[in-house]
Amino acid sequence: MEPLRSRRRLLFAATTALLPPALHAQGSEPLRWGDVRLLDGRTLTAAQLNGRTVVVYMWASWCPFCARQSPMMQALHHEQSRRPDGLIVLGFTIDRTEKAATDYLAKHGYSFANAMATPQLAQWFGPRRTLPEVYVVQGGRVVFRESGEMFAEDVAALARFGSR
Repeated sequence: MEPLRSRRRLLFAATTALLPPALHAQGSEPLRWGDVRLLDGRTLTAAQLNGRTVVVYMWASWCPFCARQSPMMQALHHEQSRRPDGLIVLGFTIDRTEKAATDYLAKHGYSFANAMATPQLAQWFGPRRTLPEVYVVQGGRVVFRESGEMFAEDVAALARFGSR
């Protein structure tokens, strides 16, 4: 029984070593937001993001999985923006140009906050693994991460993080 337990511990250690520290280290340093310049010209300041629960959505206009998930993120944003303590939905696109991203957002009527991905994003969340990716930051810590497309009920369930 003990060798199996040791192998499991080793497998767990090897797997979690691949994750960015903020995602697997208990008691790790909190995520320290910086100001985020949005594609619409506004700025979400670090002060606006700190103390709030933020759903971070990494996407691209050319990603077919993102095309299916983005309407769900818009619905989550729409629902949460009606609440004074609602989640902030913050998208980061890896599109090559701001024009490609803003044209896509306008074409589909997406109104959740969006910015271009910057090197600072990798400092906050580690290297991107796939598209789309979703993180929930609560109390300055990453409390949820999903790589790949989410189902509608999974995106809707993110609202549970707003009630804490």
